[in-house]
Amino acid sequence: MSDWPQHAHQALEGGGYRVSAPRAAVVSALDELGCSVTAQEISECLRERGEGVGVASIYRALQLLDDMRLVRRVDVGEPVARYEPVYPNGEHHHHLVCDRCGQTKAFEDPELERVIERLAGRVEYSVGAHDVTLRGTCPSCRDSA
Repeated sequence: MSDWPQHAHQALEGGGYRVSAPRAAVVSALDELGCSVTAQEISECLRERGEGVGVASIYRALQLLDDMRLVRRVDVGEPVARYEPVYPNGEHHHHLVCDRCGQTKAFEDPELERVIERLAGRVEYSVGAHDVTLRGTCPSCRDSA
């Protein structure tokens, strides 16, 4: 377990929001599941734990957490929204997505980060964040072809 749940709870309270049972459950599930999860996956996780949180409550909690920049929506080219925690230390990763099966895998690359920082210094925009999604074929799908 990371310190992200405590950070999220403190930010909610600092923003004048209660850390209700559904919000706490969503935060806990996001921390457990980690990278690029859907509201449905959060719902399944909570159901497996025996926590009865409705899908509407999950979506409301995700919207609030997104508005407060405690989670971010991840676009991996699917029609469904995916979410992941935003860590207070700025730690982040990028994604590899299989075009055949849809598997999403996180990756980190310090050299890519350095290149993005250099590019940010050369463009007219003030770059506050970035997302990198690489698409291709995962090893399982490639081997079965």
